Amino acid sequence: MGSSTGRHLLCLASPACLLFAAAVLLAMPGLTAARTRRYSFNVTMATVTRLCVTKSVPTVNGQFPGPKLVVREGDTLVIRVTNNINNNVTFHWHGIRQVRSGWADGPAYITQCPIRSGGSYVYRFTVTGQRGTLWWHAHFSWLRATLYGPLVILPPRGVAYPFPKPHREVPLLLGEWFNADPEAVIKQALQTGGGPNVSDAYTFNGLPGPTYNCSSSNDTFKLRVRPGKTYLLRLINAALNDELFFGVANHTLMVVQADASYVKPFAATALVISPGQTMDVLLTAAANNPPSRSFAIAVAPYTNTVGTFDNTTAVAVLEYYGAATSAAALRSLPLPSLPAYNDTGAVANFSASFRSLASAQYPARVPRTVDRHFFFAVGLGADPCQSPVNGTCQGPNNTRFAASMNNVSFVMPRTSLLQAHYQRRYNGVLAANFPAAPRTPFNYTGTPPNNTFVTHGTRVVPLSFNTTVEVVLQDTSILGAESHPLHLHGYDFYVVGTGFGNYDASNDTAKYNLVDPVQRNTISVPTAGWVAIRFVADNPGVWIMHCHLDVHLSWGLSMAWLVNDGPLPNQKLPPPPSDIPMCS
Repeated sequence: MGSSTGRHLLCLASPACLLFAAAVLLAMPGLTAARTRRYSFNVTMATVTRLCVTKSVPTVNGQFPGPKLVVREGDTLVIRVTNNINNNVTFHWHGIRQVRSGWADGPAYITQCPIRSGGSYVYRFTVTGQRGTLWWHAHFSWLRATLYGPLVILPPRGVAYPFPKPHREVPLLLGEWFNADPEAVIKQALQTGGGPNVSDAYTFNGLPGPTYNCSSSNDTFKLRVRPGKTYLLRLINAALNDELFFGVANHTLMVVQADASYVKPFAATALVISPGQTMDVLLTAAANNPPSRSFAIAVAPYTNTVGTFDNTTAVAVLEYYGAATSAAALRSLPLPSLPAYNDTGAVANFSASFRSLASAQYPARVPRTVDRHFFFAVGLGADPCQSPVNGTCQGPNNTRFAASMNNVSFVMPRTSLLQAHYQRRYNGVLAANFPAAPRTPFNYTGTPPNNTFVTHGTRVVPLSFNTTVEVVLQDTSILGAESHPLHLHGYDFYVVGTGFGNYDASNDTAKYNLVDPVQRNTISVPTAGWVAIRFVADNPGVWIMHCHLDVHLSWGLSMAWLVNDGPLPNQKLPPPPSDIPMCS
C-alpha cells in the first residue's frame, strides 16, 4: 500500500481530518454545502384595514403578504404549517419542480388532503436546478387572496448572476384586494351560476396606493432608490383573476429572468405578467438630476373578457433618496404609459421577446423529438339549468358558467389523487382517459358551436416515465375568447410556438423555435390563439395543470398528468410522509 493511499484511509477514519477537508471544499469558489432551511407557518386570522374597510383575513404569521422565504439552489426547505383558522388549507410552492417530492406540492385533493383546522403538516423538498424568483400561496378555494409570499432562490455561493450585480433586490408582489370576504365571493358565484364580484383594488406588496378612495399615503408602497444604482425587482403576479400591465414612469426596465429561468436580457417600458408568473427586471436609477424625485409605478389589467373586471389602476412610488412625496403629490404623479386593457397586440409583442439564454453554462435542453402529441381546447362553457340545481342559473342564456379542457370540466375528488396512485386504488377516484384531442373538432376561434355544454369528470392522462410530451393549448371563442394563464405543476416546459387563430399542424410546426425557446412554468394561451409547449415527463407523481385565473379553476379549467415510476430506484415516487393529512 502506498503512503498516499494510507493517508487517505487515515483521513477517512479521522473526524478532525474530515472536518478540515470539508472546510477546504467550502472555501473553494462556487462550492458550498447545501443547507436545510426551516420555517414555521402559523396560519391565523389577523385584522387588516384597506380602503377604510377593516376585516379579519387569513395570514401566515400575522403578515399580509406573508413572509419571504430565501434559499440557495441545492438547499432543502422544511416548512411546518399549523392551521389555526376555521378553513381547511394547503400550500403550494409555485414553480418548484418537486423532484420526487410530490407529497409537498400542495394542491388540495391532488397531492394531499387539506390541513384541517387545528392540524399541521411539514412540507419538505429540495430546490434542484433552479434559481430566481418563485412564490408560495394557499392552494385551497380562494384563500390565496391573502395567503401568499415570495420564494427567492439564490445561486450557490460564489456563482454570479449572468447580468450585472444589482445594488439591491426588492420583491414586488402584485395582488388584489377584496372589501368582501373572497371565500364568500366565490361561494356566491358557485351558488348563482354567474360570474363572481370583482376585486376592489390592485395592490403592491399588499398596499393599494393613492388612486383609490380612502387610501392614504401610508397605504402606498414606496421604492427608494439612489441615483445611478441598479435594482433587481422580483415581480410576482399574485392576483386571483387578472393579468396585469406593469410600468415605471420615465424608466426603462431590463427583463433578465422569467419563472426562475434566465432569459436573454431585453428592454421594455411596459410589461405584462399573468397570475402565477414571476419576472425579474433590472431598473437603473438616473445618474444625475432626474426630471423629478418621484415617479409612479403602476399596474392595470389586461383582459378580453365579456364580463365585468376590476378596471382600475394601482400606483406605487419610485422615490429617489431625499424626496418626500406628499399625499397630494402622490395623487398627481404622471402615470407610465400602459397599453389599453384589451391590447392583445401589445401582449403578443412583449411575449415574443422572451428567449432562453441557451448558453454553455445555461443550455436550453429543448426536446427535439416527441413521443406523445396532445391538443387541448381551452376555454369557458356552460352547464344546463336542469332540476334539481343547487342554486340559480345566472350564466349566459339561463345556464351556469363552467370551464373545460377538451370539453372535460375537472371534478375535484374527495381524496388525494397522488395517494390513490401510490396505492394503485383508482376505482371511484379517477379515470385514466382524458382525451388527447377534442372529441368533436370545431372552428375554435370562429363562430361558437350551438352546444356549449361541458362534460364533467376526474380524468387524467397517464404517461410512462421519460415520455417526451408536446401540448398545443388552443383558446376557444365559446362565451368569448380570452387569455388563459396555464400553470403546470412539477415541471418547467419550453414554449416552442405560438400564434393567433386556429393551430395548423401542417404549417405551424415548421415555425417552432427549437433553439432558444423560453422556459416557464406558467404560460398564457393567447386570446383567440394557441401556444405549444414541450416537456419530458421525468418526475413521477400526479401533476395538475390548470388555469391560474381562480374563477376558471373554480369552474373546472384543469386536468392532471399521472407520471408513472421509472425502472431505477431514483426514478420512483417515495412513500408519503407519516404526517400527511388524511381526508375526512
